[in-house]
Amino acid sequence: MNFKWIGPIALLAAIYLGDQIRINRPAHKYRLTVEVETPQGRKSAHGIVAVHPFRGYSGIGPTRTVGDAVFVDLGHGRNLVALLAHIDRTLELDGINYVALRAYTAASGKRVTFNEMNRQTGTVPVTGALIPVLLTFADPANPATARNVPPDESEAVLGKGYRLHAISAEVVPNGFWPLDVGGVLGEPVTRGIQARLPWLNGADNPAATALRAAGLPGAEAIDAKATFTRK
Repeated sequence: MNFKWIGPIALLAAIYLGDQIRINRPAHKYRLTVEVETPQGRKSAHGIVAVHPFRGYSGIGPTRTVGDAVFVDLGHGRNLVALLAHIDRTLELDGINYVALRAYTAASGKRVTFNEMNRQTGTVPVTGALIPVLLTFADPANPATARNVPPDESEAVLGKGYRLHAISAEVVPNGFWPLDVGGVLGEPVTRGIQARLPWLNGADNPAATALRAAGLPGAEAIDAKATFTRK
């Protein structure tokens, strides 16, 4: 074996690995928490999502979010799901990339830049147009039972005594990506929506079926599954 090549090969491997980490490491992560008042007390759930800017070499590319929609089990067969989507006349997928940034800007009263997000602390409210699309399923196993839940009319849809209390965002450390598997290494992106909505990977675009059933405009013009989960 010619050992003289081991050093250069190891160096090239280290450079490549380091560059892949630079390209793919999230710019920041945030925890999105949804709280709902119920007759049995307040119920809540949260999910951690990661926001990735484009760092490739092929010019300008999109910022993207990695994570899952937040499913809140309200008990007694009720639920509330905060999608990775907003309404801007029709459904759109890009707003979720900037929910935390805009929430911190609104809370501080001054512009927070994308590069400053990792330095933000504390929990901030997500209100108004920043609130993601909210759905509920009469039967989580059936996408056709989805209904839209306007934030200010949540009790009318969810039932008496059930209403949206608050949605909040909190920046969390990136951790040692891609080794952010929990504990001191950092909190990983939250997964689990597919266990809650078992049809999500089914044929015939069941995610679009859910969006149409909820009466949301523009379901056919987007990747409907990306409103529930993104990789």
